[in-house]
Amino acid sequence: MTDTTLGRAGDVARTYPSSDLYRAVWRWHFYAGLFVLPFLIILAVTGALYLFRDEIDAIVYADLKRLQIQEDLGRVEPSAMVAAALSAYPGTAAKYTDPAGPGFSAEITVETDAGERRAVYVNPYTGKVLGSLPDRGTIMWTVRRIHSLAYFGPIANGLLEIAGGWSILLVGTGIYLWWPRRQTGGLVSVRGTPKRRVFWRDVHAVTGIFVGAFIVFLAITGMPWSIVWGAKVNQWANGHNFGYPAGVRVDVPMSQVPLKQVGETSWSLEQAKMPMSANSGPDTASIGLDRAVAIFDGLGLHRGYAVGVPATSTGVYTASVYPDDLGQQRVVHLDQYSGKPLIDMGFADYGPFGKWLEWGINVHLGQEFGLANQLVLLTVCVAIVALSVSATVMWWKGRPKGALGIPPLPNDGRAFRGLLAILAVGGVIFPLVGASFIVMLTLDRVFVSYRRLRAAP
Repeated sequence: MTDTTLGRAGDVARTYPSSDLYRAVWRWHFYAGLFVLPFLIILAVTGALYLFRDEIDAIVYADLKRLQIQEDLGRVEPSAMVAAALSAYPGTAAKYTDPAGPGFSAEITVETDAGERRAVYVNPYTGKVLGSLPDRGTIMWTVRRIHSLAYFGPIANGLLEIAGGWSILLVGTGIYLWWPRRQTGGLVSVRGTPKRRVFWRDVHAVTGIFVGAFIVFLAITGMPWSIVWGAKVNQWANGHNFGYPAGVRVDVPMSQVPLKQVGETSWSLEQAKMPMSANSGPDTASIGLDRAVAIFDGLGLHRGYAVGVPATSTGVYTASVYPDDLGQQRVVHLDQYSGKPLIDMGFADYGPFGKWLEWGINVHLGQEFGLANQLVLLTVCVAIVALSVSATVMWWKGRPKGALGIPPLPNDGRAFRGLLAILAVGGVIFPLVGASFIVMLTLDRVFVSYRRLRAAP
């Protein structure tokens, strides 16, 4: 049996089974959409742009990042490039980034005397400074920070974690609502015209059923960047904050400096502690950047690796590289005096959990399967925007005039039990999401009580 409500101009605005379970699911699907849709639009638009970050940056900053190949000139020493960068921008060199290929510039990260951190680009063939940008000041870095909502502070980043959990709920309840119940259309086809609500309902349902699994995948693989769940899982995955699986960690002194403070690193190693060089006395000389780079080259690191320059007498030269190919990920720490590799670890050394996390993140970023990965996720991002727009239009066309249009309560409150049990499990796994469920449930109860009081004679 179904209930039918007439919309404007006599069209059928909505047709739904009158079962209490359906009403309960529909109500929470509505709430999930009400909270999540603004976030989904932001994530979809910024995510679509960030999929092509390298291509966009190469165009926008072509004068800094790209150059004519001049192999006949050879390459100047890294220390000479650092000297040129410091001459143009006086300060202290914090990091040297190897050119990613023959047509790319080198990047020197400088802590300037003015207290600013800048990325200085240098021609590796001539040693000429091409220009500079604020460190991580490119358009794509800004897009990335907006995508994670880190741009707006920790509270906004926490809301993103909540939105990820609600997105999973949105997909689960959406599948239940889509499930065939004797209807003849709207499963994999779209009925009607844009003037009718049924058209937007079908666009929403059909699009959702095709991309729902992708949305869940992106929500789960995006969680590692979240402020609460991501940070705690990162600590757990790192094993007492060292980040190195059994058999790879060696018996060397460890500092309290996390690897993420030195340079770009994989998510699972952000909390990994840096080793320390064995300084044998004031007269002990460092091997220098040129020798360190030569050692890294000899170890076969993928081009484009970044080298953290030691800032203290116990610091190390740290090279890290995270190319699209997971198998080429690598972190190497060198004793700054002996040049001995203290730790040399790649993707093959990660544990099963770390490998799964890094693989998911790599796919999430559009890197794992090349252009196909980028195009598939671009399609998903466009579909997410279509889902959000169709949901908004469908709600607007179907809502009662002057009302919010919240789906009706089930006649029997016990219909919520199974749904609430699922929410409770999700809340235990993702604490912020669980807290938001409690808040939404409380608000729903308050709203229902208020409506009943107003309706009472």
